[in-house]
Amino acid sequence: MKTGESGNSAGCLGAGDTVVTAEDRRWAADVRAAVFCAASLLVLLHLVDLAAGTLDGLRSGLWTALAALLFSVLFPSRVTAGRHWIAVRGLLGERRVSTDLLTQVGRRDGIRPRIVLRDVWGARVEVELETLTANPLLWHELDTGARRARADGLLSSGSAVLQSLARRIESDTAREVFEASGLR
Repeated sequence: MKTGESGNSAGCLGAGDTVVTAEDRRWAADVRAAVFCAASLLVLLHLVDLAAGTLDGLRSGLWTALAALLFSVLFPSRVTAGRHWIAVRGLLGERRVSTDLLTQVGRRDGIRPRIVLRDVWGARVEVELETLTANPLLWHELDTGARRARADGLLSSGSAVLQSLARRIESDTAREVFEASGLR
């Protein structure tokens, strides 16, 4: 087992530190959406082939494989966090970093911007910014650990990325509070 891929990062987490205190609240809905899209494609392709009279076992297998490929592309990563750690679990396994031992924080822009976290053990995870902004408890766990890493002198780069993200999350939260209270 490689460091940071699964379980404890080289024993840096104690038994009590594996308790999940925050998770992506949208994950279950995103999984349902992925299943719905893949199943819809599967049914639609079978119906079109059936209407054309060309449906056979080989074509049905091809459509099933195509739907499975779509599901694997759409399947969302599950982000969880606990005291001093954040983990991202996808179809191929879990990656985890110790947030209080972060050494680098970076940002990857693209279709879905991500924040890249590295710890002293060499573990690396990527978390979508949208996931952090939509889940204040996840952000709190990351921010708390990053503050500790910064205070301990471990966080060598990425403070500006975290400060920018903090301003964005605070702004979004304030906007939501105003909208909920009708003070817009």
